[in-house]
Amino acid sequence: MALMPWARRMQDKVNLPVRLYWRDGGTPLDLGHFEQPAVTIRVKDASGLPLLIDPNLDTLGRAYVEGLIDVEGSLPDVLEIAHALAEHAQPENGLIGRIKRSFSHTRESDAQAIQYHYDVSNAFYREWLDENMVYSCAYFEEGNESLDQAQLAKIDHILRKIRLQPGQRLLDIGCGWGALVLRAAQHFGARCVGITLSKNQHELATERVKRAGLQDRIEIRLQDYRDVSDAPFDRITSVGMFEHVGLNHLVPYFAQIRKLLRPEGWAMNHGITSTDPDDGETAQGGGSFIDRYVFPQGELPHIGTVLSTLQEGGLEAFDIENLRRHYARTCTLWSERFEARAERLRAMVDEKTWRIWRVYLAGCAWAFEHDQIALFQVLCRPSGRVAGELPWSRRWLYEGH
Repeated sequence: MALMPWARRMQDKVNLPVRLYWRDGGTPLDLGHFEQPAVTIRVKDASGLPLLIDPNLDTLGRAYVEGLIDVEGSLPDVLEIAHALAEHAQPENGLIGRIKRSFSHTRESDAQAIQYHYDVSNAFYREWLDENMVYSCAYFEEGNESLDQAQLAKIDHILRKIRLQPGQRLLDIGCGWGALVLRAAQHFGARCVGITLSKNQHELATERVKRAGLQDRIEIRLQDYRDVSDAPFDRITSVGMFEHVGLNHLVPYFAQIRKLLRPEGWAMNHGITSTDPDDGETAQGGGSFIDRYVFPQGELPHIGTVLSTLQEGGLEAFDIENLRRHYARTCTLWSERFEARAERLRAMVDEKTWRIWRVYLAGCAWAFEHDQIALFQVLCRPSGRVAGELPWSRRWLYEGH
């Protein structure tokens, strides 16, 4: 069998508790010296062989998603094995470089990318998200909160940071299913505009606003952030959205926020960042897999790039908080909920989509846990004279809470 020399090299170089079966059965191949395998790989199609022999997270993920291989074992074990193969088994000249992407982000292509990711179905997301359907990093004040509690705490953490006051006008860029604007209107007395490019999100968020009787305080629009023209806004939030903007478009993105914001206003950018100082893609082929199957045209800047482009766009950063471990915890809870509802979710979508989301959620938890990606909240305001309304210390964020 062609795999035999490769398997022997794996035994000598990596020694992983993996057993591999060829599609027609026969003698299994072991990739290490062990009594019982932690992970079993069953090759179902010969086209999966090249993806195994020169592996990275993209090729391994592709083989699984496309049904070329089946994998048995716990998700933590599977992820550890995948990363070990990508790190140690791949020839040096086969490594995926962290190459800066330079996609052309147009209104049409961005809308298509957003709809590809978010319009799987509202019912699909409802199965594994919290009760308010918040699809972004939660905030764990103690670390033992439920997902529902932590997501509500995240929204309140953001709204306290921007010092939202009754009657103020809030724009939420990438409003999801409306959880933040609903909270802002109900508990902070704000007047809100939420925008999204997802048709499913727009439909459900509009329905939730109507159900809450808040049509006079909240407007949900199917709109690109570049097309918002009814300035000014007192506060602007962007939560889990700027990952779709593109590295070459960050300056005009922040400039648009600056244009829409009152001179004395505050904005919050909450988003995933790369841990590569050169803005490279996620290591070991992870970025390629995500671009191929999950977030088309998504690009992650390093926090240094975020701060420099934010300044170029006319904004000044006042408070920066790294919530990487919070997102690791969030993704772990999402993955656990996904696994617990696996059969229900599998019946809702095709097999390929189910496999994509299964490996994506678990893989994100691993990546955040191991500092391959991060999450930063950046509180900012228009550049210029210092506004006197922000307290001198951060104590105000936590007092009386």
